[in-house]
Amino acid sequence: MTPEQIKAVIEEELLELAPEADLDDLDAEEDMREELDLDSMDFLRLTLAISKRLNVAIPDTDLAKVVTFNAMYQYLLERGAKD
Repeated sequence: MTPEQIKAVIEEELLELAPEADLDDLDAEEDMREELDLDSMDFLRLTLAISKRLNVAIPDTDLAKVVTFNAMYQYLLERGAKD
């Protein structure tokens, strides 16, 4: 999967959870939970959906590592996200 496709999957899943979100205004270095007003269950659903779509396990112990858009993107790149 290309880096652009990984970004697209993250964006699609964010919009699935927060359809009113303006991703153009999202600060990729800030906590997505705060930026998009996601509660812990929303964030868990987000990581599970992305994990399933990209065939990359994101264990609970790594959730704190993927709270920003850029951190999640980098995490998925490093783990060889594939479709």
